[in-house]
Amino acid sequence: MQNEKTQRPLKDCVAVVTGASRGAGRGIAMELGAAGATVYVTGRSTREQPAQTYGQLLALSDMQAVPGSIDDTADELTRMGGHGIAVQCDHTREEEVAALFARVEREAGRIDLLVNNAWGGHETFNGVFEAPFWEHPLSNWDSMFDRGVRNHLVASRCAAPLMARRKKGLITTTTFWDRGNYLRGNLFYDLAKASMTRLAFGMAQDLRPHGVASIAVSPGWMRTEFVLAGHKTDEAHWHERPALARTESPRYLGRAIAALAGDARVMDKSGEVLRVADLAREYGFTDIDGRQVEAFEM
Repeated sequence: MQNEKTQRPLKDCVAVVTGASRGAGRGIAMELGAAGATVYVTGRSTREQPAQTYGQLLALSDMQAVPGSIDDTADELTRMGGHGIAVQCDHTREEEVAALFARVEREAGRIDLLVNNAWGGHETFNGVFEAPFWEHPLSNWDSMFDRGVRNHLVASRCAAPLMARRKKGLITTTTFWDRGNYLRGNLFYDLAKASMTRLAFGMAQDLRPHGVASIAVSPGWMRTEFVLAGHKTDEAHWHERPALARTESPRYLGRAIAALAGDARVMDKSGEVLRVADLAREYGFTDIDGRQVEAFEM
């Protein structure tokens, strides 16, 4: 039994990972699956019905269709040793989010881990990241706040009472943090990520008396499907692009969150914003290529 616990440290964990069709969410779900967790994989993209709001980004990336789906992610994490359950959910719709958590409670009886990752910021990306704030379209505010920060709050409001009732649980919020430095050239993105970090901190204060932790987790520059497409390469050949030398796979972030979920003393970190690179050193994990990728600094 000790061997199984070592190989599958999260075999008793019930998790929800939002926005897990691709990118960071997919990497997180896969690593939770590898650790043995039951993972409700949520998002809008299914095999039969991909998300319809990425037209501008697809055109910029020369892609014909949005990659990935919740079904693909759920199947992959199941193959890795967990139990994946795909649930189509538009996280901007409160009634769909409420139905998601009602289903989790009905089927699993509890939730141990919520990973807030659903992010709409890519939906209005016009190919320009660095520009004075007055040149960025106001539509970026809607995608990053109304379909980004708000998504995290809505999901947390549903998960928190279930966790508080059991006096146990962890909410993680994926963000980007560079120790107070300004994310040069994109005020909207800077504000959104700072808001997510503050959201995690604020929730930690309300959740602490109930034994529930809330932590913001900051990856570096990830090789998501869209990043790879933008550099005209794929995961098998990214090493041939010098510009991607500082990147990390989305599963590096997944390993960080899996480590936090398995830490019996995770409450000691509640309210903090933690970088994946720092967690890799603390917990001793590496990225999928065996490297401990250094923190991305602006």
